[in-house]
Amino acid sequence: MATESLTPERILAATEEVLRRYGAAKATVVDVARELGVTHGSVYRHFRTKSALREAVTERWLSRTSEELASLTSGPGQADKRLDRWLTSLFEAKRRKAGDEPELFATYLVLVREHSGAVERHINELVDQIARIIDEGRLKGAFSSKLIGTGSEVARAVFDATARFHDPAHAAEWSRPGIEDEFAAVRTMILRGLAA
Repeated sequence: MATESLTPERILAATEEVLRRYGAAKATVVDVARELGVTHGSVYRHFRTKSALREAVTERWLSRTSEELASLTSGPGQADKRLDRWLTSLFEAKRRKAGDEPELFATYLVLVREHSGAVERHINELVDQIARIIDEGRLKGAFSSKLIGTGSEVARAVFDATARFHDPAHAAEWSRPGIEDEFAAVRTMILRGLAA
């Protein structure tokens, strides 16, 4: 590959492939460069350090979930139905990531621990999405106007209340029998608590 056609996006895609193959502990920038057919110096022209590359690939991985959920924050349907779909979609997306490629999921958990700033930005983005649904629901009467706190504060409480169903620390529980019923019970409680 000519270095002129080397883009950050191509580097990130190759990094994901290298991480899938070798894991976070063994993957190197040299491995990424070899995957692309370039020198490691070419990779460093786009990402100054190995840490910067790993943070960028972590953000890319996390952003897939937030982008998938963004379409549910507005549009047709009442806010309560959209919030229900949003929470369900988040749980499904996280379960898919953990179940489809457990080795890659484990690799990303290592990277997430290294780059807590990327995780914090991701969580804030997800909470902002919930807040948009909450604010619209209050405005249009689907959610109580007497809820204590701003839309962002209520959204953070909803996010925290559902953590067991999206926080990777609980991934081992997501395939247990009965987990869907437990998740439905939590969603129902939240939606009833928010209702006007």
